[in-house]
Amino acid sequence: MRARLTRSGDLWVASKAHRQLLEAAQAAHPHECCGLLLGRFGRIETARPARNVHSQPATHFEIDPQALIDAHRAARQGGPSLIGYYHSHPGGEPYPSRTDQEQSAGDGSIWAIIAGTRVMFWEDAPDRFYAHTWKIVGQRRSEGARPSKSELARIHRRQE
Repeated sequence: MRARLTRSGDLWVASKAHRQLLEAAQAAHPHECCGLLLGRFGRIETARPARNVHSQPATHFEIDPQALIDAHRAARQGGPSLIGYYHSHPGGEPYPSRTDQEQSAGDGSIWAIIAGTRVMFWEDAPDRFYAHTWKIVGQRRSEGARPSKSELARIHRRQE
């Protein structure tokens, strides 16, 4: 699988959710944090932390299955929908790793990957991950987040 930018414009991230992603990664460091992206209609409203139950949390993540069950139950009862998942790469870059690619479901969900103070959003498509453009909303102004052409070229080379 290779990553490249093809999805754009439709993903909105509440400033609160963006802040929650950065705080979760910082709190879990040097381990990988993980959790759920919840919202409605292409808008991520909250990033809900989940316990990382992987036996090697410094280099891998596995979302606690109970967190997934609870999120699906809440959505069926009118709560926010499960839009996707997040995790951090404490010593790496915010790009899908080989392990991420091997473990992905290809179900179209959104993945947020946090590395330091950077967050990138990815669509888990059946054939590969696609970098997703997004906007932070709920602040005085919206901030766009789009990888540069040189960054996209690096992403593409890394994923080959």
